[in-house]
Amino acid sequence: MTDYDAIVIGAGHNGLIAACYLAKAGHKVLVLEGRELPGGCASNRELAAGVTVSDCAQWLGQFDRDIIKDLKLVEHGLALGEVKRTVALQTDGKHLVFDGNSVSGAELSGEDRDAYRRFTRQMNAFAGLVQKLYRQRPPKLVDSNWRDRWTLIRLGLGLKLLGRENMRDLMRVALINIYDVLNEHFNHAGLKAAVALDAVTGSTMGPRSPNTVFHYLHRKAGDRQGQEGPRQVLGGLGALGESLARAARSQGVTIRLGSPVAAIVKDHDRVAGVALATGEQIASRIVLSSADPTTTFKKLLGYRHMEAGMARRVEHYRTRSGTAKLHLVLSELPAFSGVATAELSQRLIIAPSMDDMEAMLNPIKYGEVGDQQLFDISIASIEDPSLAPAGQHVMTALVHYLPHSPKEGWEAIRSQVVAQLLNQLEAYAPGLKSLVTQVELLTPADIEASYGITGGNWHHGELSIDQALMMRPFPGSTQYQSAVPGLFLCGAGAHPGGGLMGLAGRNAAQEILRQGALS
Repeated sequence: MTDYDAIVIGAGHNGLIAACYLAKAGHKVLVLEGRELPGGCASNRELAAGVTVSDCAQWLGQFDRDIIKDLKLVEHGLALGEVKRTVALQTDGKHLVFDGNSVSGAELSGEDRDAYRRFTRQMNAFAGLVQKLYRQRPPKLVDSNWRDRWTLIRLGLGLKLLGRENMRDLMRVALINIYDVLNEHFNHAGLKAAVALDAVTGSTMGPRSPNTVFHYLHRKAGDRQGQEGPRQVLGGLGALGESLARAARSQGVTIRLGSPVAAIVKDHDRVAGVALATGEQIASRIVLSSADPTTTFKKLLGYRHMEAGMARRVEHYRTRSGTAKLHLVLSELPAFSGVATAELSQRLIIAPSMDDMEAMLNPIKYGEVGDQQLFDISIASIEDPSLAPAGQHVMTALVHYLPHSPKEGWEAIRSQVVAQLLNQLEAYAPGLKSLVTQVELLTPADIEASYGITGGNWHHGELSIDQALMMRPFPGSTQYQSAVPGLFLCGAGAHPGGGLMGLAGRNAAQEILRQGALS
């Protein structure tokens, strides 16, 4: 006799969402989380007295609107700020402002402004097609399954409805690099770099890398189904995790925090439950893992419980990350050259040029720290004063192109890298360093240690064509069902991938219910 119908490993957003949908269908569900708070990467931490930071992620832009409605997250405390514009900071102070499908500033030519409208219109059309794939299980291409065949038929029809020119362009650009595509459309270097940032963020790719167009479409597809642009979660991103936990408990889900899973238990040919770090064993009919695939299969299940080919695929699954997180506590609001005070609450980015971006990537390939990085900046305390004491502010930045494991080791160079990052920010915000009362840099290795994400990769594995869609995470464990009976994936390592979307969790639960795995 089992203790639960389903056990979910990890109380990140995908794990909690999967648990909610299974519990809504009448099943007894347990969620086990090693940390002392829910939400995973959607969590808060007190950095200093009275100062709260969104510890890992910082924007909510891709989270599915239907999930918010289905789980009544607003009733459970979720509150969102306004949709942000993106201000791409330029060294001459003549900044670019992106607002929906339009761009202005930086003495842009009318030609570039018109080209940007055409470009976004086309990319939104492409992303609409990708979005349809994201909202269901990915179809296999070779199995004789009528549901998958019907998905492929609808996909083909959607492709045809794009029109001949768009269909031709999608087939031409989908697998190439964003560098060449942007050079075809635009002249302004800052405009190209700002768009390219969204094609490489969270990855170890440069603008010239293959798969960057697909990576950009992944971002755009999330925007279409999400909030139409980046937003803050009021109260910090931890408020999202808390609202999901409340929604889960309201459906009867049991959540045990501070209960790390040590192993997935296999009985003969199928999964039978889990063992906790304390030695306690809990039985269940199925197990859903929202941990990354490497952690799930290598650490929790173990290679001895799978066939050799599957173990080899797990071992070769790519999980590199070059993204860090910088937290600053400021004694007062900083001043960025050429940015009005009213614009400081928007998304601020620093991306000098595509060639510079490509040069920034090269050092991390060899475990080195380059001289320049990319920044995606939020001063969340402007819109949400509850995050810092009166008069003070909290500023966070996603920092791209820092290695997971530098040759010297992070402890030997951390203070030097922090000083370098502050100097780069000071060039755009004179006097910023004098306002800093506390600073923290979370490297990819720190993110791995804090959240148990292999490589510190927030996508739970590189998002590239050979690790995406019907190939995600790898052949033999697609469509949320692993090759081991009773074990399912519901995290960012499953289709459609990373970012705070929630679709991996929802889709996994729906597939389990459709299969009748709990019947």
